[in-house]
Amino acid sequence: MKSSESLLAEDSTLSSADKGLSLDQHLFDQIAQHGHEQVSFASDRESGYRGIIGIHNTILGPALGGTRFWNYETDAEAFIDVLRLSRGMTYKAAVAGLNLGGGKSVILGDYQTKDRETIMRAHGRHVESLQGRYITAEDVGTSTSDMDFVRKETKNVVGLAGRSGDPSPVTAFGTYRGMQACAKFRYGSDSLEGKTVAVQGVGHVGYYLLKHLKDEGANVIIADIDADKVKSCAEEFGAKAVGVDEIYGVKADIFAPCALGAVVNDDTLKLLKVDIVAGAANNVLAEERHGDILDERQIVYAPDYVINSGGLINVNAEVEGWDLDKSHQKASEIYDTVYNVLEIARDEGIPSYKAADRLGERRIKEAAKAKGKHFQM
Repeated sequence: MKSSESLLAEDSTLSSADKGLSLDQHLFDQIAQHGHEQVSFASDRESGYRGIIGIHNTILGPALGGTRFWNYETDAEAFIDVLRLSRGMTYKAAVAGLNLGGGKSVILGDYQTKDRETIMRAHGRHVESLQGRYITAEDVGTSTSDMDFVRKETKNVVGLAGRSGDPSPVTAFGTYRGMQACAKFRYGSDSLEGKTVAVQGVGHVGYYLLKHLKDEGANVIIADIDADKVKSCAEEFGAKAVGVDEIYGVKADIFAPCALGAVVNDDTLKLLKVDIVAGAANNVLAEERHGDILDERQIVYAPDYVINSGGLINVNAEVEGWDLDKSHQKASEIYDTVYNVLEIARDEGIPSYKAADRLGERRIKEAAKAKGKHFQM
């Protein structure tokens, strides 16, 4: 299970409008607005399980997305999180060239509970009830051992121990390759040797990213809310450590957010002194307009769901029967995908996040047309 540090550093940031939503207000409007095919609610009195599964789109294949276990303040927050995250998975899979749709599930409650089997097996029954339209995996607040419990009730689960396993190394490798693509686009060379990279978050993914950066000879600046991890990584990689609030204002070539969501916002944009924003975190932009501002400032931005798709590629290996080498090969292609997105943005005069959306929608529309279906995001 991911640590409390990782949980706090993930992408559960909701807008003020989202927080104001109540479950009896515009529920079907919200589902329609986000373009979802299905949202399923389930509860189990004996275990205390309460879960929501969102299936956004299955035109390219079954919806795949992890199970998030979190103590949401309200049911409405959990509902909106499912909608947001499952929609994001649709785009992530489409742009990565995978034959998967977008889905996500949340379990509402205390993610630190020791009584996990009954809850996870109840969740497995919920997943099984969707008859293969949704495939789950670990996510924030869950682990591979939790997925082993889910597997007792359904075969529609990946990321199991002894199979694809921890997605962090593949996610970090894909992020590194995407960072190289950004350097090629901005500087004319994809070499990161001598470049200074400010890495925010040195958890599992951040740690493996640091390995790639140091192997190539980059200079690294790090920050994390976990002081022990910062100390360890500073010693191992010769990194300069700064405070969690200082990382935004350091002078660097690349800012790599690998923890928090919504880190590019009105406050931090004033502080950034970088040429490139490219990291593994989800939902890096607090609002889409912040991507517009990055574009106006000529800061190259690698859209998060494009550059961090290595984790999805990793678990997709179980669906497709790939070995580890094939997963790394596919993750390496993130370089070409990121570069393609940046070229589209430049050629069409649009921010890169819009170019990424356009690329994903194009692929889904083509698949929908081939199947005689209508698709509208």
